[in-house]
Amino acid sequence: MTNLLVLGGTHFVGRAVAEEGVARGWDVTVLNRGNTPAPEGVRSLLGDRTRPDGLTALAGGTWDVVVDTWTDAPRAVRDSARLLAPSCGHYAYVSSRSVYTWPAPAGADEDTPVVDASPDAEATDYAHNKRGGELAVLDAFGDRALLLRAGLILGPREDVGRLPWWLRRIARGGPVLAPGPRDLPLQYVDARDLAAFALDGAASGLSGAYDTVGRSGDATMGTLLDACVQATGSAAELRWTAPETLLAAGIEPWTELPVWAPPGELHDAMHRSDVSRALAAGLRPRPLLHTVADTWATLDAPAHTHPRATTGLTPEKEAEALEKAAS
Repeated sequence: MTNLLVLGGTHFVGRAVAEEGVARGWDVTVLNRGNTPAPEGVRSLLGDRTRPDGLTALAGGTWDVVVDTWTDAPRAVRDSARLLAPSCGHYAYVSSRSVYTWPAPAGADEDTPVVDASPDAEATDYAHNKRGGELAVLDAFGDRALLLRAGLILGPREDVGRLPWWLRRIARGGPVLAPGPRDLPLQYVDARDLAAFALDGAASGLSGAYDTVGRSGDATMGTLLDACVQATGSAAELRWTAPETLLAAGIEPWTELPVWAPPGELHDAMHRSDVSRALAAGLRPRPLLHTVADTWATLDAPAHTHPRATTGLTPEKEAEALEKAAS
């Protein structure tokens, strides 16, 4: 039986990894602070990686696969990777496409330049934290390291709240400010597909960096919002509005209208990467409607709130923008 250790296995991506391991019949252990219950069928070890003694519970343990979702100080990844390298087989680190030097151009892939970072650093910004974490894993595990550079991650129990915001807004009904163009291509990965790729890759000895996100254009703003309407059964009216109108109204892409970025530099960086390497290695994105419907079905389940959780566009600002767009 494969032994899996998940460092951070009670929240969104980590939980998906732990649940995928259980579904495969693996022996799954998570290390966390004990603030959130672990998924059913998982053994929990208590530890706070920000403390000097935070990894004590791992002493003497051996695992075939380690999956780490850490996003803060790279030194925490450094310490866990160094501790586990002699006794563990493969280390998969959930990183981010944010490690690329901004702005990543359309068609960027794993060879795109990355930010300078240190595995010994304290917490700084997201890009440098993730790149420092990558370096820490590479230093300790070498060709036993798998770097999963995810993009936009959606799915059940999403803790940033992007897809949940759209679902709740559309479920409320009425005219909905829909950011155009309707056929604007999107890129995302369902957390469960990311988890499956991580476990498949680590178990088979896959190494190096992979941009783990679906193909650009397999989803669009239109298909995403249509799926939200279908999943919620709402009678909401999608009012498609040109990007220039939205920007003139002072609406912030990505934060006030989650997922959306207008055509241009931001959109190229977020939604137009070349992910052929991950697809060739076995990443299998599920249909968009499955991701949306499953997120809607679990929307009221207890979930962690991410520190960078989005609140989306306020009703007042949306109403004002709709009025301006109609005039």
